[in-house]
Amino acid sequence: MSTVSPQPAAAAGHEARRQVLYWRLLAGIFGDEPSPALESAGAAIVRDIGLPLVVLDRGVSIDNVVQRFPDLGPEFEQIDLAGSEPTDAPEPTDAPGAAGAPEPAADPETDTAATDSAEEPETVTAASDSVEPSETVKAATDSGSDSVVEVAGTVGARDVRTAALASKLLLNIFATGSGSVSADQLSGWQADASWLRRALGPEGCDSVRGVLAELESDLVGRMRLREVLADPRLAAQLTPSMSLIEQLLRDKHNLSGVALANAKALIRRYVDEVAQVLRTQVQQSSAGTVDRSVPPKRILRNLDTDRTIWKNLPNWNPEDQRLYVDRLYYKHSAKRTTPARMIVVVDQSGSMTDSMVNCTILASIFAGLPKVDVHLIAYDTRAIDLTPWVHDPFEVLLRTNLGGGNDGPVAMAMAQPKITDPRNTVLVWISDFYEFDRSQPLFQSMEAVYRSGVKLIPVGSVNSSNQQSVNPWFRERFKALGTPVISGRIQKLVDELKNFLD
Repeated sequence: MSTVSPQPAAAAGHEARRQVLYWRLLAGIFGDEPSPALESAGAAIVRDIGLPLVVLDRGVSIDNVVQRFPDLGPEFEQIDLAGSEPTDAPEPTDAPGAAGAPEPAADPETDTAATDSAEEPETVTAASDSVEPSETVKAATDSGSDSVVEVAGTVGARDVRTAALASKLLLNIFATGSGSVSADQLSGWQADASWLRRALGPEGCDSVRGVLAELESDLVGRMRLREVLADPRLAAQLTPSMSLIEQLLRDKHNLSGVALANAKALIRRYVDEVAQVLRTQVQQSSAGTVDRSVPPKRILRNLDTDRTIWKNLPNWNPEDQRLYVDRLYYKHSAKRTTPARMIVVVDQSGSMTDSMVNCTILASIFAGLPKVDVHLIAYDTRAIDLTPWVHDPFEVLLRTNLGGGNDGPVAMAMAQPKITDPRNTVLVWISDFYEFDRSQPLFQSMEAVYRSGVKLIPVGSVNSSNQQSVNPWFRERFKALGTPVISGRIQKLVDELKNFLD
């Protein structure tokens, strides 16, 4: 006969073990040194639940753990940090005769056996090998022996196991320590970040995008990049990312020989990867409005069948059941015939690296489209015309100099002579718009350009982390002008440009 209390001792033990793992997690992220007591307790818990001790070693990447223990791969894949409903999975149990598969929980609406023992709230008595569940109690019993019974909603062995694996993932990401970083460590962290993004899901991933970008930037900054680039074997282990590309662009003038060649190869890889993504977005983006001032071509592929039938319904003859068509209607399909000019002005100060990289690549994609004349200008305290290299963003990036201040009026002075047909020109200005004493002159020149008929698109943030700020003074005035600042995902800019150019 088995006796089960609503709060079994086993559940309380699981809760205590999970709390220890969480305290170890917090100590690892926020503490300077690991706590010997928590490390010892964590090792005991991990051994007790059947996990290898390597899950406590934050120096080992998740990919490495899964490679050594393939059975853990599905468990890491199923970690859900986004708060969605848990998947149906068998609950581990400490019952000797459970054979790893507990009895299914009874439906609380049809469970009437428990009412017979309503007067005995302290215990539930089972007269057979299996316990009739009450209040969605999950039981796994063995005839003739005491059994552990877990109540739904309490902490079980699987919860402890999940806590251990989730702690491993979070420690690998957020407990990055201090000191120098090797290429292996950076590559392992980037792989672990991919595991975290999958566990968080799309919405959760967006909320930590900026934090991950800052962590990666810190790791790249602590890496002896020049030494790594000088060694082809170590350089091959690097995975291109925005943080790494920013560091390479800042340091490119101090590189030479093998190190410079490896740096260029990494930049080229990243540019190609981003270009492929942006090219797909440009292709999938909706086209602009059709020019209805041009009469439609009277060809079969332009025939508007639905409109033709609708307009000719009065000609329906019920006697012979036929619709007599006296007029055909065609769809308008005329598009722009005059080449559009797109002028892209990019702030290359240190705060705008992400935007500069993305927008130079985007400019090269639009430069490859028919009937689009693209000009590219980069500026800090000086302006440089990069139009001759606009088709190759790799060459553009190598010619930029990150850092320094802002002088927007200098860039505007270079851009204005390129505006020859205002109503057929789009000016994309990418900046955080912190111009200080030059704010008023720059806005006045932008307002004049806009009122001349130019399509003005101010862009404050086109980056991967969504952390870029925009000068509130400019933001308010652009909004009042009717050209609000585009901030956030680059898809917004793609849609705006496609609508104008098509």
